[in-house]
Amino acid sequence: ERQQTLLVFVSHFSASAVSTDHISVLCALLNECPECSVLLAKLKADNKFYAVKVLQKKIILKRKEQKNIMAERNVLLKSLKHPFLVGLHYSFQTPDKLYFVLDYVNGGELFFHLQRERCFSEPRARFYAAEVASAIGYLHSLNIVYRDLKPENILLDSQGHVVLTDFGLCKEGVEPEGTTSTFCGTPEYLAPEVLRKEPYDRTVDWWCLGAVLYEMIYSLPPFYSRDVGEMYDGILHKPLPLPPGKSEAICSLLVGLLQKDQHRRLGAIADFLEIKNHTFFSPINWDDLYHKRITPPYNPNVKGPADTQHIDPEFTREMVPSSVSRTPEFNTGTSSNNTFNGFSFVATEDSFL
Repeated sequence: ERQQTLLVFVSHFSASAVSTDHISVLCALLNECPECSVLLAKLKADNKFYAVKVLQKKIILKRKEQKNIMAERNVLLKSLKHPFLVGLHYSFQTPDKLYFVLDYVNGGELFFHLQRERCFSEPRARFYAAEVASAIGYLHSLNIVYRDLKPENILLDSQGHVVLTDFGLCKEGVEPEGTTSTFCGTPEYLAPEVLRKEPYDRTVDWWCLGAVLYEMIYSLPPFYSRDVGEMYDGILHKPLPLPPGKSEAICSLLVGLLQKDQHRRLGAIADFLEIKNHTFFSPINWDDLYHKRITPPYNPNVKGPADTQHIDPEFTREMVPSSVSRTPEFNTGTSSNNTFNGFSFVATEDSFL
């Protein structure tokens, strides 16, 4: 039998000093990759559950991703005012790690549900696509391009509403007519202009929305192949395959979003407004959607705030790595801390909607 591992960490409750008065206890490992771990923790300060994203400073510094991490933190602060973006409650650091204390969203990744069900009905796909589009449109209104939309980054909350997470690849400061050029994203969802290493604009997110919607309807991303070279060739050169049996409205939307020329893509002129006005979304009352007055088509039926039934058991059955479960020792004079000056944050009640 596995021995439960507890995480003890100390959170900032002021902008200038480290407090050791509020201790959190780890309940489960939710996700893990080489760059970070995501942990389920309970704060004694309010007795609530949170997802804690832990990043290793040495990896960030080795990859020269300091600016990306600070950008992620900045985007998280701005995302507090939207219902379909994950909320940041605290961010703090120790000599060797950075911590984001986020909403714990336990309805499961869209990826998890797609794997289990293979594909969704058009009404269910429309609901998820509309909530995601609303979140993306909000980010664009703040001159932020998301750049990494995929089912793994779309969570469902306990009621079945979408929550967009992981802002590590976001680009700030992209004006309506502006472009950026960093090659980044996930292979299955890369837009043609990104593959061609050309400057790209906000419509890269609408391509990704099209790819995710396509996957929700057809069970695989467009042009998918286990041979990455063949998949890239399809993204760049082949016409969009649209197997029969789907409505004219959704096919029209997919063709518009998955337009290879970014200047002709749906959203290229009026951004989110073009998406909202497409006939596929005509059943959606966007004000009701934003205020969560539309009943989600699927209820995850979570049994409580600590329920992990919709989290991949590959992670929840594992013990927490000692590298993240060790009680930190504070030394605020380290040079790596200076690199991440301004990282720490404490949300107040009026920070959220």
